[in-house]
Amino acid sequence: MNISLPEPLKSFVDEQVASRGYGTSSEYVRELIRKDQDRQRLRALLLAGVSSPEREPADGAYFEALRGRVRRSNRR
Repeated sequence: MNISLPEPLKSFVDEQVASRGYGTSSEYVRELIRKDQDRQRLRALLLAGVSSPEREPADGAYFEALRGRVRRSNRR
């Protein structure tokens, strides 16, 4: 795959490669794509959470019960 960039964007990519330790511009672009994939997955999870039915409130008692479950599972 070849990507054409206008000179200002090419200069920006070259600066990022040089200053952030990427070996090539391809490595930089791959990292951008991975971050975009992660952001899209997170967005999908957040939207799924918003549209899911409400459960018990996430208050102090909820988190204390969660800590208790973790403590009990660590003892096993």
